[in-house]
Amino acid sequence: MEERPETELISIPATPRVSTPEILTPSGQRSPRPASKAWTPTSFISPRFLSPIGTPMKRVLINMKGYLEEVGHLTKLNPQDAWLPITESRNGNAHYAAFHNLNAGVGFQALVLPVAFAFLGWSWGILSLTIAYFWQLYTLWILVQLHEAVPGKRYNRYVELAQAAFGERLGVWLALFPTVYLSAGTATALILIGGETMKLFFQIVCGPLCTSNPLTTVEWYLVFTSLCIVLSQLPNLNSIAGLSLIGAVTAITYSTMVWVLSVSQQRPPPISYQPLSSPSFSASVFSVMNALGIVAFAFRGHNLAMEIQMPSGGILNALYGFHSHDIPRGLLAMTFLLVVFNCLSSFQIYSMPVFDSFEAGYTSRTNRPCSIWVRSGFRVFYGFISFFIGVALPFLSSLAGLLGGLTLPVTFAYPCFMWVLIKKPTKFSFNWYFNWILGWLGIAFSLAFSIGGVWSMVNSGLKLKFFKPS
Repeated sequence: MEERPETELISIPATPRVSTPEILTPSGQRSPRPASKAWTPTSFISPRFLSPIGTPMKRVLINMKGYLEEVGHLTKLNPQDAWLPITESRNGNAHYAAFHNLNAGVGFQALVLPVAFAFLGWSWGILSLTIAYFWQLYTLWILVQLHEAVPGKRYNRYVELAQAAFGERLGVWLALFPTVYLSAGTATALILIGGETMKLFFQIVCGPLCTSNPLTTVEWYLVFTSLCIVLSQLPNLNSIAGLSLIGAVTAITYSTMVWVLSVSQQRPPPISYQPLSSPSFSASVFSVMNALGIVAFAFRGHNLAMEIQMPSGGILNALYGFHSHDIPRGLLAMTFLLVVFNCLSSFQIYSMPVFDSFEAGYTSRTNRPCSIWVRSGFRVFYGFISFFIGVALPFLSSLAGLLGGLTLPVTFAYPCFMWVLIKKPTKFSFNWYFNWILGWLGIAFSLAFSIGGVWSMVNSGLKLKFFKPS
C-alpha cells in the first residue's frame, strides 16, 4: 500500500462561495446583491493552509470561517447610500468623472482672477497662480489616493474622509461648514452671474428692438433660478453627466473667446495695466492678502461668490461696455450664451453636495428613501433660498477675501493632514515633514487671507443694499 505523506496541502479556491449580502432597494424591498456585481477585494491573495495529517479538518474550517467573516465585513453595504444623490447610481465611469472635473474646475473662475491681478500685478500674480496650481494639484492627488486608502472602505464624501482622519465629531466640524458653504455660496453666485449674463445677452440680441419695459436685473435672476430648479430635478450625480459635458465644453470655449476677443482689440484709453496703488503700506499689505485669498478661492472651483463684488458682471460686463461696438454682435452674443449654459450646468454639480446633505438628514430620520415629491421640494426650496440670499444680501461681495481664507484649508491644508493621519508615513521622514509643513503653512495663509478679507470688508464701509434692482 502506498505510503501517505505526513502533510498535505489544502488549497482554498480564489473566489470562495459566500452568500451575497442583502441590500435595500430604493423602494425599500430586500433583494440579494447579484454575484456578478459583488465587490471583490483585489488586494487579498487566496489563502492556503498547511495542516498536519491526523488533525481534524476543524482547524481548517475555523481558518476558512475567519477568512469569510473578514471578507463579509469588507463587503458590508450601507443601504442609505442607495438612496442619496451622490451614491445612488454606480454606473459612472472615467468619462463622467472627467466631465464633472472639467465643469467644476475650468471656466468661470477665470472671470474673477483679473480682480486679484489688479492688486498683485502681472509678475506676482502669475507667480502666485503657479504656486497655487501645483499646490492644489498635489492635494488633489492626495485625495485621490485616500479615496480607498482603507481596504474595503470607500470614502464617497469629503466629510467622511475628514471623519476618518480627525475623528467623528471633529471631522464634521472642520469639514462640513466650508464644504457646504462652498457649494451653497457658489450656487448663489451662479444665479447672480447667470442672470446678469442673460440680461446682457438679451440686450445684444434684441438691440434697438427691445421693449420699453425690459426685465430688471432681479427678474433675470428669477428667470435663471427657475431654469436651474427645472434642471435640478435630475436625480443623481451620474444623471447630470451630460450637463457637465456641456458645461466643460462651453467653459473652455467661452474662456478662450473672452481672452482672444479682449487681446484682439486696442486697450481703451482710461484702462491701465499697472497694479492699483494704495494710500498706505498697511493698506497695500491687506489688499495683497485679500487678492491672494481670491487666487486660493479660485482654485477650489467655487470662487464665483467673489464675482458678486463686481456689481455688473465683472469681466463680461467690461467686455460688453468697452468692446460692444468693436466686436461683431454675433460673437459677443455667443460668448454670453455659452456663459449662461455653463452657469446652468455648474449650478447642478455644485449643488449636488447640498442636495445630498438634505436627503441624508431625511433618510436618517425616516429610514426610507426620499419620494420624488420630497426630493423635488428640497431642490425648489434650495433654489429659491439661493435666489433670496443673492438678491437680498449683495453685501456678501465685501466678504470675498474673508471667505477665501476661511475655505482655503479644505483645498490646501486638510488633505496634507489627512495623508499623515491615515497613511501614517515614517515619523520624521521627508514625507512626514513635507505634509505637516505644507498643512500648517496652509492654515497660516488661511488666517492671513481672512485678516485681509476682514480689512477689505471694513474698508469698503459694509454698505447694505436690500432689493434695489437695476
